Amino acid sequence: MKKIIFVALVAALSFIACKDDDAGPTPPNGIDLTGTPYDPTSHSIINPEGFPNMTIPDDNLLTEEGIDLGRMLFFDPILSLDSTISCASCHDPAKIFADGSAVSTGVNGLMGDRSSMPIMNIGYAEKGLFWDGRAAHLEDQALGPVENPIEMLETWSHVEEKIRSHAVYPFEFRKAFGVENSDEITRDHITKAIAQFERTLISANSRYDKKFHQFDTDPFLLTDKEVDGRNIYYDEPGSTDAHCAHCHDGQAMLTTNDYFNNGLDSVATLNDFPDLGLGKVSGKLSDNGRFRTPSLRNIALTAPYMHDGRFQTLEEVVEHYNSGVHTAANLKAESTIPSSQGGLGLTEYEKEALVAFLHTFTDTTYFSNPDFQNPFE
Repeated sequence: MKKIIFVALVAALSFIACKDDDAGPTPPNGIDLTGTPYDPTSHSIINPEGFPNMTIPDDNLLTEEGIDLGRMLFFDPILSLDSTISCASCHDPAKIFADGSAVSTGVNGLMGDRSSMPIMNIGYAEKGLFWDGRAAHLEDQALGPVENPIEMLETWSHVEEKIRSHAVYPFEFRKAFGVENSDEITRDHITKAIAQFERTLISANSRYDKKFHQFDTDPFLLTDKEVDGRNIYYDEPGSTDAHCAHCHDGQAMLTTNDYFNNGLDSVATLNDFPDLGLGKVSGKLSDNGRFRTPSLRNIALTAPYMHDGRFQTLEEVVEHYNSGVHTAANLKAESTIPSSQGGLGLTEYEKEALVAFLHTFTDTTYFSNPDFQNPFE
């Protein structure tokens, strides 16, 4: 029954989403919402095998109503100045919740200066968000793009007005958060709903998971070359060490979520990085040029790579670590060996094997999950 109601709601919204003119001005005293029942259904996150427990804020516990509302807001361009850009513009499920571009495009075709990060398993990230860690949690992260001049170019006060005067949304905020009047709807409610939806974006069904977390005994689940790549990835005895797991750990997350300088740029001093990354946020010289380590889940499908999208293929990424790393005072030495020291020393076969293993992280059920798709289509 709930699914039918949600589909009917989306059908109604599809006629009015993105069209501010469809909603008249909010009545002087707002819209009384108390005639709509408030009886939210709790939603529990089932942590996949090998995953840590997801931390859910006490003031934003997940409900079916909140998740459904967050999904609609995530895909609705109403949050942007001219109703052309939504969260999904940069985090498109058809592109593994990234956008497939070196840098992202915002309102009026303005180009950003960083690549859009895929957001699978984002609810497990507890060391900051964005490439530079400037947002502490998902609710905080959702605040930024709306007022960013090269993203949505809006103001939160105007977004609140649009949502409060919308023909459908106020009643959905009543169902999700219990607001009694449309005037009570704030940016906090909006970002909480989006965060609820984002916490459901869990990917844990790759061949890697089946083999190492679900313990599938099929001996042919990985090829011999992929097994060789795994040994290189994990620095197993008898294999050349690639040091991958120092940053993209061998556990379920495939990232430590820490911030590293991985030797992308040749700089004379730590002040000379073209993008300061974490250093711009922390103000610490030692953090300049450090960026958040992304998860390698679905990495074969999320090109281009690095914070500025400079590498087009996984082969280019592997070759960077093999022979192209630039040294600096804050280089992550455990995971990247400067070319002046000979690089990683991987053979052509070993590089191919490592790339083959990275392909085992692909989870096609994640980006095809109907619960993650655009509800307006």
